[in-house]
Amino acid sequence: MPESTPVPSERVAEAARSRSLSVEFVARPAAGSLEEAATLLGLAASDIVKTLVVKRSDDTYLFALVPGDRAISWPKLRAVVGVNKLRLPEPELALAATGFERGTITPIGSTTDWPVYADASIVGKQIAMGAGAHGFSLFVHADDLIRVYDATVADISQPMGGASGTVKS
Repeated sequence: MPESTPVPSERVAEAARSRSLSVEFVARPAAGSLEEAATLLGLAASDIVKTLVVKRSDDTYLFALVPGDRAISWPKLRAVVGVNKLRLPEPELALAATGFERGTITPIGSTTDWPVYADASIVGKQIAMGAGAHGFSLFVHADDLIRVYDATVADISQPMGGASGTVKS
């Protein structure tokens, strides 16, 4: 990695190096939403992949990689994982499980190598994702990430149900 490239998280950079995973860190202004981050990077929301930490009932976790314009399909993810209960943990539990704050989470350099489940729609794409620190995005080829983390690839997402962050009544 060139010395002029900003490295927001040495832990993420070292984890990528140790797995021979080619990544690029890109500094960007702080973004208030995924859509804003996509605009700042000149990308479609679908090109940013959310790394969602998911808690199992036995207090273990997994990573779900889902395009930014889609949401987890809980029935699909439960079926692939083979469990009846999954949930998004509170921010402090996500931080404790990964060492990263929400909005910066990536499986690369997580303090624990939780299993990775990647939505089938990201296969073959160059993607942006959390870089372990605010104000940065990490670019990686999804196929390389899937390979080095031995990710399970499956249809685990669904279209967003309206505007981001809103609940329909």
